[in-house]
Amino acid sequence: MGIFSPVLAATTAVNNSQMGLIEMMAPPEDISVHGNLIDWLFAYTTGMNILFFILVCIGLFGFSWVYRASKHPKAYYTYGNKKPHIMIATAVGLSVFIGVDMNITRIANNDYVNVFTKWPKAEDNPVRVEVLAQQWAWHFRYAGSDGVFNTEDDIVQLNDLRLPIDRKVILQVLSKDVIHSLYFPNARRKVDAIPGRLTRIWWEPTKAGNWDIACAEMCGTYHYRMKAHLTTYSQEDFGDWLAEASDKALQVNDIENPELFWGWQWQW
Repeated sequence: MGIFSPVLAATTAVNNSQMGLIEMMAPPEDISVHGNLIDWLFAYTTGMNILFFILVCIGLFGFSWVYRASKHPKAYYTYGNKKPHIMIATAVGLSVFIGVDMNITRIANNDYVNVFTKWPKAEDNPVRVEVLAQQWAWHFRYAGSDGVFNTEDDIVQLNDLRLPIDRKVILQVLSKDVIHSLYFPNARRKVDAIPGRLTRIWWEPTKAGNWDIACAEMCGTYHYRMKAHLTTYSQEDFGDWLAEASDKALQVNDIENPELFWGWQWQW
């Protein structure tokens, strides 16, 4: 499919016409345990920006009305260096700095330290996935029934990630060529895929369904093609899929094929 698809464009137009403005502006459905933290920070930032925008508009149009030419035909010139002016400017600057900048930093730092750096341990039995990005695709690798990566029963998926719900997931990410960014809109999480440097991300799905995966980094001419698919199952269904996929992998894997055996030793 080329860059432009008349069928896709028509379908999108129909879907958008059936949605209200608020629905079109709403974020993707949150399917992760801690996605609400990201939503809250975004909502707080947006709310504070709207508040100060309204205050600026009130000041701009209010003073324009109060000091209009019909009431004050002779202009009053000031350099803004009088004590009341300095105090007002300082108060406004501090309120913005403390109420917006410092508070956002505090909230984000608390979430990062208390939640997002609490990496699952081996004893938590998380799902482990190795991810290789390239122009222009995502490769996902699961250890097979032996639990060891880069063996004959490894499961390698192209643009197709399968995960269980209510279980923590760790993804270790590497790029084959340029910088990409593995982005889960419905989990509010993303991480850069960097050549020569292993990065990682963890989250916990909460809802079964079908979801989008995207590349959030402009990575070249066909960046738009780097769309992958996420399917979330119940833990029982995921176990069934993993066992079946592992059996099939034994029949098709070739340890001499570098396209299939690009993985690495797992790093906790």
